[in-house]
Amino acid sequence: MEQIKVVLADNEIPRQWYNILSDMPTPMSPPLHPGTGKPVGPEDLAPIFPMNLIEQEVSSARWIDIPEPVIEKYLLWRPTPLCRARNFEKLLGAPVKIYYKYEGASAPGSHKPNSAIAQAYYNKVFGIKRLSTETGAGQWGSALAMACAMFGLECRVFMVKISYEQKPYRRLMMATWGAECLSSPSETTGAGRKYLAEHPDSPGSLGIAISEAVEDAVRNKDSRYSLGSVLNHVLLHQTIIGLEAQK
Repeated sequence: MEQIKVVLADNEIPRQWYNILSDMPTPMSPPLHPGTGKPVGPEDLAPIFPMNLIEQEVSSARWIDIPEPVIEKYLLWRPTPLCRARNFEKLLGAPVKIYYKYEGASAPGSHKPNSAIAQAYYNKVFGIKRLSTETGAGQWGSALAMACAMFGLECRVFMVKISYEQKPYRRLMMATWGAECLSSPSETTGAGRKYLAEHPDSPGSLGIAISEAVEDAVRNKDSRYSLGSVLNHVLLHQTIIGLEAQK
C-alpha cells in the first residue's frame, strides 16, 4: 500500500525556531510610533509586550531555542502529519506529488497554538498575570485561551461582534479554557465606548477589537497584549511547521 501520511516521532520534533530575519539582505525598517513618527524602540513596546518577546521581535539570530516547557505542550499534538493530496493531484492532472501539513490536530483546531503557547510561556516567566487579545472568527482567541490555561494566566478576548453572535461554540471553547470573551465594540474600554456612541449598531471589526485589547492591556500593570499574526516573533514560532516538513 502506498504511504500517504508521514508522521515524525516525538523525539524528532524541532528544538529551535528558525528566524528568517537572518536571511534578509538588509535589515527591515522599524515600525514608526503613531504619535511621534519616529522609529519605535523597546521602551515604546514595553507596556504592550514583555521584554523577552520584544528581544525575539528584533533578534537577527538565525536559530532561537524552543524552551522545554513549550516543547512539552507542543508534544500534545506535534509533530503534525505531512499528508499527500492524491485527489488534488488527480483533479489538477499534476505531474508532481503535492503534500500539505495538517495543522488541525491541535485542540483549538488550527496552527495558532504554535505561537499562543510560546507567548503565554514567555509572559508567564516575565511575571505577567493576564493577557488581552482580539479575535475575529475565534481561532486565535481559542488558541490563546488554551495557552493561558496551560500556564496559569488570565485571558481576556475581544471578539468581533458579528463573529461573537454567529459563532457561539467558539465562545464556549474560550470559556471552557477559562477565558473571558467580550463582544467588540464593548463598554469595557474607552475605545469601545467611543465607537458604540458613534455607531451603536456596529458589527465590529478587527481594528476596533485590537484597539480595545491594547487599551485593556496597557492600563493594567500585570497585563500584556498578545497578537496572533503580523509580528516577527509570531512568524518565528510558526516556523516549526516548515522545519517539521523539511525533516
